[in-house]
Amino acid sequence: MEGNLNFGLSNTATAIISVTDINDNPPELTSRTFSGEVPENRVNVVVANLTVIDRDQPHSPNWNAVYRIISGDPIGHFTIITDQHTNDGMVTVVKPVDFEQNRAFMLTVVVNNQAPLASGIQSSLQSTSGVTISVVDINEPPYFPTNPKSIRFEEGVPAGTSLTTFSASDPDRFMQQSIRYSKLADPADWLSINNTNGQIITTATLDRESIYVKNNIYEATFLAVDNGESQCLCLCVCVCVCVCVCVCVCVCVYVNDNAPSLLPRESQICERINRNAGINITAADTDTDPNVGPFVFELPTFPASIRRNWTVSRLNGDYARLSLRTQYLEPGVYEVPVIVTDSGNPPLSNRSIIKVKVCPCDENGDCTLVGAVAAAGLGTGAIIAILICIIILLSMVLVFVLWMKRREKERQTKQLLIDPEDDVRDNILKYDEEGGGEEDQDYDLSQLQQPDSLEHIISKPPGVRRVDERPIIPESQYPIRPVVPHPGDIGDFINEGLRAADNDPTAPPYDSLLVFDYEGSGSTVGSVSSLNSSSTGDQDYDYLNDWGPRFKKLADMYGGGDDE
Repeated sequence: MEGNLNFGLSNTATAIISVTDINDNPPELTSRTFSGEVPENRVNVVVANLTVIDRDQPHSPNWNAVYRIISGDPIGHFTIITDQHTNDGMVTVVKPVDFEQNRAFMLTVVVNNQAPLASGIQSSLQSTSGVTISVVDINEPPYFPTNPKSIRFEEGVPAGTSLTTFSASDPDRFMQQSIRYSKLADPADWLSINNTNGQIITTATLDRESIYVKNNIYEATFLAVDNGESQCLCLCVCVCVCVCVCVCVCVCVYVNDNAPSLLPRESQICERINRNAGINITAADTDTDPNVGPFVFELPTFPASIRRNWTVSRLNGDYARLSLRTQYLEPGVYEVPVIVTDSGNPPLSNRSIIKVKVCPCDENGDCTLVGAVAAAGLGTGAIIAILICIIILLSMVLVFVLWMKRREKERQTKQLLIDPEDDVRDNILKYDEEGGGEEDQDYDLSQLQQPDSLEHIISKPPGVRRVDERPIIPESQYPIRPVVPHPGDIGDFINEGLRAADNDPTAPPYDSLLVFDYEGSGSTVGSVSSLNSSSTGDQDYDYLNDWGPRFKKLADMYGGGDDE
């Protein structure tokens, strides 16, 4: 259709163009010269910091700097490490340097990027700088040039004889120091040493047969100490073999054996961030220089809430400030871990916990009383929750007590309604009734006057018998007790039976405890396998009649008696 010039149709569009960075800006050092210093005999210490400017995209290969030492360090005492965050170059000593050999190092450093420069871009003249590293002279221990030192002498050398002179040398040629000698160990007290020149003189006659001489060897220890600012000593062990051998070991020990700590351990801070608010913390170390400051303060990476809520900034070598990172932090008591590291070799670190009370503050920046209570963890909500828990607990105790009382009352009422004579339970038996009293007349008095003959017992056939009955033994093994005449008194009869039982050497202790829970082999009791109800053979069960009235029912069943 034909368009109208005044009322034509139109549309708009947005184009997003992404520009890709190329390495078209070479890195440039901020200064033509840098300087630093390093104590002698120290390693893994940052001695200088190189700063660089690069206008390319930060934290990209076009921006990351790479430093190289191109001259001034032929042996490789130094290396340059790039800081991943700031892109600075940290000149670090990796091999110990000696002040007496090299007082200073003049290094030439060049910096490039990880990615090569774009085509047509030339390196800047400011990509190369000089670094001057000065070596600080540190007091070093003296040493004995001759090691070992041998001295020969005859046995019986008198006191006052000069054996040798220990001359120690001081490597610190540029320090005006003197060496002092002393004796550390002399078991027999035979030797002495001159404090100034190291001459060793005998103080007693040397005896080869002494208990202090082992295999013709006598040992003594001497020291050589200089008078420098940091005194170092040399340990010399003198071994005398009726002849003396001296082994000198030079020791200069700087031991970093104490980790630093932080002060204070407790403090408070306002709940809202303030530019001037913070906690000043101080690092303390019981070691001495050079194993103390400057110190490094940092927060641990775990848990993540530590670095999210807190920050620590270094004020100087010994002090730092702990402050809030967030705009607001809930009042309460927080345990903030801070890691502090000293400058010793090797460096030691310590994780210290600082208890920080976060509280509301007034206009002067001081914690209010309500804020102090909230910081202690006892807010209004917490107090109400505690009271509710106490009330619930007391209610549960009261309900339990009432339920127990009601149950006890019901039990007592039930017992009153039950006749004690009718309260018969299958699991409760009365064992305190022995005999039937005067009404129990069902016994034969003649059995007490004259016991029956034992002939029918001995002649019992083998078979089932009671476990508490004496075993049946052939007549030849047991002497039969003669039949006593009828005693006139039951007491004489019982005493006669007791004497017979006591004087019988073959009678087993049937009145002792018997074991009934073991039914294994070796039992003297006859086997119950002889009871065969389905057997059709004739068996004599007349002996069951001799077992008494308790087994009368069984005797009637097997003996054919009348079943009453």
